[in-house]
Amino acid sequence: MDSTATDRFDTGRFEASRNRMASLAYRLLGSAADAEDAVQDAFLRWQGADRRRIKVPEAWLTKVVTNLCLDRLRSAQTRRERTVGAWLPEPLLDGDPMLGPADTFEQRESVSLAVLTLLERLAPLERAVYVLREAFSYSHAEIAEILDVTESASQQHLHRARGRITTARRRGGREVDPASARRIVEEFLAAATSGRTEQLVALLTDDATAISDGAGLTETLLRYDTPERIAAIARAGFKGTPAKRRLAGGTPAVHYALVNGAPAILFVPGDRVVGAVTFDIADGRIATVRGIAAPDRLIRLNEAWRRHEPDSPLIAEW
Repeated sequence: MDSTATDRFDTGRFEASRNRMASLAYRLLGSAADAEDAVQDAFLRWQGADRRRIKVPEAWLTKVVTNLCLDRLRSAQTRRERTVGAWLPEPLLDGDPMLGPADTFEQRESVSLAVLTLLERLAPLERAVYVLREAFSYSHAEIAEILDVTESASQQHLHRARGRITTARRRGGREVDPASARRIVEEFLAAATSGRTEQLVALLTDDATAISDGAGLTETLLRYDTPERIAAIARAGFKGTPAKRRLAGGTPAVHYALVNGAPAILFVPGDRVVGAVTFDIADGRIATVRGIAAPDRLIRLNEAWRRHEPDSPLIAEW
């Protein structure tokens, strides 16, 4: 095999692992853009390596990507960008390969916006062990090899990570029936757009939380922590006005979608998503509402939406 053919063959071996590596990097970083950068850096290292000595490419690439992500998580710039109260994970549309693997409940939960947010509270090694074990089912022996730690240390990191995430999790931990979730979200949208405060409050848990990135116009996230306050903000925020349509660049249609496995509504003027609102459901009510409208957080979701064939909108002209 000549050198050109060898390069094509080795590039093919890398590409066969690309989606898996991107999914790993996204879980570790919570950002699709950063995950893509980490995978590209891994490709450069793959090209520069003596590939004849790499017996198991998937294992080699997993170690490289994981450690590239750990370097990013430990960097001073990342710590500044992810100060408490100023960061939300980047949302991804259902079906995005970066969300895989998704065969088990644990794998699906590990990529939810709720868990990705909680992972920010963990030390980088705890986060890596948790993701490798829960989402990718690596043994502690394999994790020890990837992270250059002992098996005992891997077990301890996982125990601490699970404990912190379980303690911080709201009620739930169970998958919600898709039809029920959609019904609850449609009821929320109908109540918010018609201004029915009592119905909105009834749809929220007693300790519900709403979080918004303020369309990227604020340095810290906007947070609301009582059902009454959330209902007031939803009434104001979901009321369509000429000013909001000008800001959106047109008259949006409002679509139901799944984002990171959770029910969501998307505001879409033309073929461009300008806002996503996601919902965590617990015991038949809404526990968390997240509003994401910063353009740089919606880049990959927009790319996926343009390839998507949506159902009829919940509201054709908002």
